[in-house]
Amino acid sequence: MSHEIELKLALAETGPERLLCHPLLRAGVEAARRLTNTYYDTPEGELEAARVALRLRRYGEHRVQTLKSGGEGTGGYSRRREWEWPVEGDDLDREGLAGLTSQAGLEMGWIDRLEPRFTTDFERRIWQLDLAQARIEVALDQGEIRAADRRVPIRELELELKDGDPQALWSLALSLAESVPLRPADASKAARGGALLTGHWTLPQGESPSTWLHRALLALDAFGDTGEDDWRAAAREAFGRLADGGEDDARRLAALLGEPDWLGVDFGRMALRLAQRLAP
Repeated sequence: MSHEIELKLALAETGPERLLCHPLLRAGVEAARRLTNTYYDTPEGELEAARVALRLRRYGEHRVQTLKSGGEGTGGYSRRREWEWPVEGDDLDREGLAGLTSQAGLEMGWIDRLEPRFTTDFERRIWQLDLAQARIEVALDQGEIRAADRRVPIRELELELKDGDPQALWSLALSLAESVPLRPADASKAARGGALLTGHWTLPQGESPSTWLHRALLALDAFGDTGEDDWRAAAREAFGRLADGGEDDARRLAALLGEPDWLGVDFGRMALRLAQRLAP
């Protein structure tokens, strides 16, 4: 078992191209591979309800099974427990899962009812950065999530802390945001896949600055996948509530969301500054 500490960022359509031109990444991609993942849950969606993700990943001849706990965090930042091990063939290792039930905070009896729910298929390009305060893996994912007959694009950046100070994740993200249109994202691929499968997104109640931020970012994730303006309106409302509490960046973010091309470098920089202040 290990702890995964990462910052997840959603990219605008021009984001990947501009990212590849950033000075920190010009040395070239250190690794690239195609990743195909099948996510599993019970028919009732018990894992999703517990914010747990279970996937079987395939790349080349390799098969890897991963279980991730619900974890903590918002503003794109998360810290979660993760169990990962190689498996043979294309079937779940249910026996290996049995020993993790209590550690992952799950009830007994769910393993036998697991079934495939949706898939993700994307290319991952990786850079390893040794910075002054930390060693960080930068992963650019481009592809799609598929559920039933529906699909949505994957265009995201994951900054994972390998060693050092977690604050270095924010510093790196802000450096990238100087030229790359991006924003913090709170919905994992597993959460997005579940929403695509059911056709239903749920926003948390806003009870504190951090939960209003979480609500705003999830609404933007929903807007990105559905294109429905009600979600953009929900994000503007949540940023407005933060502005009422004295967050000037939130006020400007709400205003930018009224513009057609809202996801630019200005939006990204302000959203990251706000998330850094409010995220646990």
